[in-house]
Amino acid sequence: MDFELTEDQETIRKSVAGLLRDFDDQYWMAKDQAHEFPTEFYETVAGGGWLGITIPEEYGGHGLGITEASLLLEEVARSGGGMNAASAIHLSIFGMHPVVVHGSEELKRRTLPRIANGDLHVCFGVTEPGAGLDTASITTYARRDGDHYVANGRKVWISKAMESEKILLLTRTSKADEVAKKTDGMTLFLTDIDRDRIDIRPIPKMGRNAVTSNELFIDDLRIPVEDRVGEEGQGFRYLLDGLNPERMLIAAEALGIGRASLDKAVRYAKERVVFGRPIGMNQGIQFPLADSLTRLDAAELVLRKATWLYDNGKPCGREANTAKYLCADAGFTAADRALQTHGGMGYSEEYAVARYFREARLMRIAPISQEMILNYLGSHTLGLPRSY
Repeated sequence: MDFELTEDQETIRKSVAGLLRDFDDQYWMAKDQAHEFPTEFYETVAGGGWLGITIPEEYGGHGLGITEASLLLEEVARSGGGMNAASAIHLSIFGMHPVVVHGSEELKRRTLPRIANGDLHVCFGVTEPGAGLDTASITTYARRDGDHYVANGRKVWISKAMESEKILLLTRTSKADEVAKKTDGMTLFLTDIDRDRIDIRPIPKMGRNAVTSNELFIDDLRIPVEDRVGEEGQGFRYLLDGLNPERMLIAAEALGIGRASLDKAVRYAKERVVFGRPIGMNQGIQFPLADSLTRLDAAELVLRKATWLYDNGKPCGREANTAKYLCADAGFTAADRALQTHGGMGYSEEYAVARYFREARLMRIAPISQEMILNYLGSHTLGLPRSY
């Protein structure tokens, strides 16, 4: 077993950390409170060439693996940007995987270079109000009409829709009662967001407010056949290709927030003097922080195993889901303890840990809840009867 990062991987980590040094807690607090997209951050990352880290070289990217992408997003979150920063670039980093693998050459040539250089913002349209995580129950429908499809429906929790030019949109092209399996008859498109046909409504939410989450109301959206990803009716299968990497990248972001939170807590515990001594001398402060260190370190090891398995073409469902579960819990626990360490000041915005807390809490829900992770492990790994 080799637990060392390669020289190139270490370079990625150090380069990203250096690139983002100017985007401090004050920057992210201002963006979060103003509900303003972090354009300067996005352009800096794009200008550094990082958005195309997993996009093949022939389309303007670097063609690197999920291990490298996870290191990138971990450093982005750890820089203090948390989920505001990670969500601004997450879909560009790996969300186009179904297009890379299954899209036509024309579609790839038309879109991937612009994603790699940051010119093209894209959002991901899967979740619906009546379906939630039960993707097979979506009802957004695209009817074939000559050389177009006409789509109608509703999507929810669509990040970056306000800033995006295109949407990776999952629809039904066959009704659920017309197919043998519920997961059949779904089709994926990468198409333009026509503001005359898609009404975008931001959702007021608890945190991560520099990047919007939105409801989309789709009314007779005309989609050219050339915007279809792969074959009609195979969209669900195409999405499955990206589920394990998505869990790993979310895990990396949760790990980054946890590390940032722990760093803040340790610094404050050394500096804050009460009753004539730094509060970090007290075991009631020191032990929870040391415990979080162990949990973050352990979660990181599972994440590294998961990304190594994926990049080497080996089965990784168990490890990917375990990494997401452990990193999300360890990251949130570290953020919670950082807030507690700061006491009343932790509840203010001045020390940033309140923002970390809000954003780390999201990781235990999105893109899949901790309970659904346990459902997967229970049925697919332990062989217990499926409960959903």
